[in-house]
Amino acid sequence: MTSETTPSHAEHADSGAIDVRPPKRQVVAILGAASFLGENLIGMLEEDERIRRIVCLDIKAPRTAASRSRVYEIDLTQPSAEERLAEIFGAEGVDTVVHLAFLPSPAHATAWAHELESVGTLHVVNACRRTRVRKLVMWSQTLLYGAHPTNPNFLSERHPLRASRDEPFFLDKLEAEEEVLRFGNPGKGRIVTVLRTAPILGPNVDTFLTRYLGRRLVPTVMGFDPLWQFLHEADAVAAFQLAVVRDAPGIYNITGDGVLPLHTVIRLVGRTAFPLPRTVARAMAGALWIAQLGEAPPSFCDYLQYLCVADGRAARQKLGFVPLYTSREAVVEFGSAQRLRDVRLLSERTA
Repeated sequence: MTSETTPSHAEHADSGAIDVRPPKRQVVAILGAASFLGENLIGMLEEDERIRRIVCLDIKAPRTAASRSRVYEIDLTQPSAEERLAEIFGAEGVDTVVHLAFLPSPAHATAWAHELESVGTLHVVNACRRTRVRKLVMWSQTLLYGAHPTNPNFLSERHPLRASRDEPFFLDKLEAEEEVLRFGNPGKGRIVTVLRTAPILGPNVDTFLTRYLGRRLVPTVMGFDPLWQFLHEADAVAAFQLAVVRDAPGIYNITGDGVLPLHTVIRLVGRTAFPLPRTVARAMAGALWIAQLGEAPPSFCDYLQYLCVADGRAARQKLGFVPLYTSREAVVEFGSAQRLRDVRLLSERTA
């Protein structure tokens, strides 16, 4: 870690948006370029006249890279990643970095995940410090607020991140966000924009949540029906494009409008809720996770019991982000795609 003092999340959350376009066409580096968010963001930036060049960084080439893109293979888990990144950023004249190299689902390979997300982010930030990068945009998640019985109806960017640090999936992302915020310390002349997205849903997304909702019988915790919110996959990509082309320092919750009870979500997807006593639900989740048959470790049962819903007003007011899809519309579109997959699977089995 660096010796720079870490400002509070509240200080960053209060940062006023400058909301002006950079004076020259940008050179944007995207880490995690071959991920769902990376490929779709590259596709949008390829058509954006404000972008001069896109530097695509991942362990494989993104399918959407075209005439404005230059592709480099890089593995953030390697000790040499910082040197390689600094070399590329300098040679390409990168001024904006978009850091999307985070796992959308928990991994059993926790040591590797730590090297990718926590240590990998340190490599990214140090390479930015050594070069002329003026802006760093990072993907984070509203799940990091944690699901707690004392949560208010809507969590703003000023609320602390209380997700369990005993869960590696959360800890690595918390450490990464803290490191990125250090890079944006006031007086350094740098811009840091952190987008905390609500759970992303859509016909093309594959995460632990889509696999959970894709079960025929969806386990729930008996006696609990927490409110959930979602972000449509198209709105998620649009939010990152805004963060690239506008200077809006700070932390922003990126959410779809509206909330839905969990049992309503399951019904809209065309599945059946399978309520279990809390102790049974946790024990089953733990056993399935150990056997590598479950979507997530038992700590995620908290989200089946308690509220974790974020307030997206700051993104609307300062970043200019207005979602095209509500949470309900994101669920309905995901459910339609899921039913089509079910029909195809049935056809293949009966052919």
